[in-house]
Amino acid sequence: MSTYKIAVIGDKDSILGFKTIGVDTFPVTSTQAALDTMKKLVSDQYGVIFITEALAQGMEDVINEMHKRYLPAVVLIPNSRGTQGIGIEQIRSNVEKAIGADILFRKEG
Repeated sequence: MSTYKIAVIGDKDSILGFKTIGVDTFPVTSTQAALDTMKKLVSDQYGVIFITEALAQGMEDVINEMHKRYLPAVVLIPNSRGTQGIGIEQIRSNVEKAIGADILFRKEG
């Protein structure tokens, strides 16, 4: 049985707290650094990669490709300045695709 690691990519202030619960943290300040880090994490067999919404905005194509794979799961999270709503919209869309209805916001698909 394989054991997968969990990582978080984002600005230092947004990801610092993850370190206290044992998540590997990767502070970056640019989209290019986030892309480079993401590629390394995929090759290092991380099972879950959290990334801040702000950085994810410059990486939509890569993240969409990652969502087509079984692993790693890429989850968008708010940064320390708050949410942009991208992460919850992504979850809502995935749930709607899976079951045919928007059970989170109660709209029929």
